[in-house]
Amino acid sequence: MTIPEGVAPTLTAALEKRGYSTLTAVQESVLAEELQGQDLLVSAQTGSGKTVAFGLAIAPELLPDGSKISQNREPLALAVAPTRELALQVSRELEWLYGEAGARIATCVGGMDMRRERRNLQHGANIVVGTPGRLRDHIERGSLDMSSLRTVVLDEADEMLDLGFREDLEFILGAAPSERRTLLFSATVPPQIESLAKKFQRDAKRISTIAAREQHQDISYKVLQVAPNDRENAIINVLRYHEAQNTIIFCGTRETVKHLSARLGNRGFSVVSLSGELTQAERNNALQAMRNGRARICVATDVAARGIDLPNLDLVVHADLPTNGETLLHRSGRTGRAGRKGVCALIVPYTRKRTASRLLHFAKVKAEWESAPTADAILERDHKRMLEALSESAPVGEDEAKAVAELLEAYSPEQLAAAYLRQMQATLPAPEELLEKVEGGEPRERRERKDFEGGVWFRLNVGRKHNAEPRWLLPMICRAGHITKKDIGAIRIFDADSRFELAPQHADKFLEAVKENGTGEKSITITRIEGNPEAGRGGGGRRPPRRGGGGGGHRGGGGKRPYRERGGERGERRERRERGPRDGKPSSKD
Repeated sequence: MTIPEGVAPTLTAALEKRGYSTLTAVQESVLAEELQGQDLLVSAQTGSGKTVAFGLAIAPELLPDGSKISQNREPLALAVAPTRELALQVSRELEWLYGEAGARIATCVGGMDMRRERRNLQHGANIVVGTPGRLRDHIERGSLDMSSLRTVVLDEADEMLDLGFREDLEFILGAAPSERRTLLFSATVPPQIESLAKKFQRDAKRISTIAAREQHQDISYKVLQVAPNDRENAIINVLRYHEAQNTIIFCGTRETVKHLSARLGNRGFSVVSLSGELTQAERNNALQAMRNGRARICVATDVAARGIDLPNLDLVVHADLPTNGETLLHRSGRTGRAGRKGVCALIVPYTRKRTASRLLHFAKVKAEWESAPTADAILERDHKRMLEALSESAPVGEDEAKAVAELLEAYSPEQLAAAYLRQMQATLPAPEELLEKVEGGEPRERRERKDFEGGVWFRLNVGRKHNAEPRWLLPMICRAGHITKKDIGAIRIFDADSRFELAPQHADKFLEAVKENGTGEKSITITRIEGNPEAGRGGGGRRPPRRGGGGGGHRGGGGKRPYRERGGERGERRERRERGPRDGKPSSKD
């Protein structure tokens, strides 16, 4: 490996021992001779090796003779990270990078024993790594001496500002010597970061290794469309289809993390969870289980989206869509690191197709839209993996020959193959049967039920433009109201909403269940409609005209308020718009 001139020999030895064959773009950029001693504002792609980059960048201040670090009792370098996990990860990276140089590294993060941290600082530390709140506590209590500090690094600076750490950062930077060197590493450089740089940096040099409008080539994005109530089943099938060595599943809330972790654990997956409500020891144990192979799946909130680097992480699953494009990229960036290929799967209910499209557009990401893996596709993939494993198996060893001969004598090859196949299948969770979406969104033939005289009608706030379709509406309605499909009569799907008929004897019980438990989907609501919404409209959900040829809007049925008088050509045009296409097909806007 060729290391640029000027890099300390001890760091070169550490890199070679770690197996580095080349440096990444950001690592090479910070080593430029003209940047030595300069303040830096660096933006680089997630997974580009930023921790090693700033470890190399601060070397001139820490290794004046190029080999061993000076044994000051006071810290010479301070690295600040937004989360406990990222701070601990930075500490581990700097330990191997500066191990040959004899550096002592102390970590100060919330949730850990502060007395132990104080003792470590008192015994002397060359490099201190911590989170903003805990570092400020140590400075205020006098246990962290900043007087000898030569360099300060803010890692994931944009995330620290998003988490509300600006006041803590300004306090820390204000307590550091004015002649220090300050390095800001940030995935993005919004106005807040520019303001912080102008205030606390001196003529900072700007470095960017992010290619404009170019997505991470080592990550394959897939959007998997599913029925809203099939989301968890789709996640199970994605896990089974890929059988990745390590996987992270991102959820929107802590409750979802707990629920999904329990569901996957019950299905036989080796899973751990990671969220803000866990203690630091629990979070450390979860990450360690992923690193040593005791667990293969981590279900997490966005607390794990920044900076967490797990080995052999080949699959990222978005169980809940992220709120913005930046979060999507940071979540997805946990895979496809250091030249390794990865897959990012977004689980998208049909009702959120447009939201997912906008999200990908703003993130400048191109994805393949497809259905979630079916049970048949998973079983076929299992078969191929089994054959590949057999083809790669080693020849029969001397210690195995006797047992192999006895098996072949006692059983036929077919019996042995069947036993092997059953054993392989027994170790794998069974795939789920998913509901199929009708291609093109064509509505099914209306079900005319003569035994539904006096049926009670309900309204769903999703229609054709939300890709509503009876195949997934029907099971959702049944689950929400604890009824069976024979209790449901006609289903009518329009542009903006849908209506369904319920046997009158089940209406009150159904409504009570929905009010208590909801529909199981945050974006979908069910309300009761008084009377027959088809009267006077042929299934359109409006009452007969009140006056002068106009149509009165029905609040319970989701109609708009009517004009005082709405007749003639203007009224007909409005009526056609609200009624939707006459042939039942989606309009061009859909």
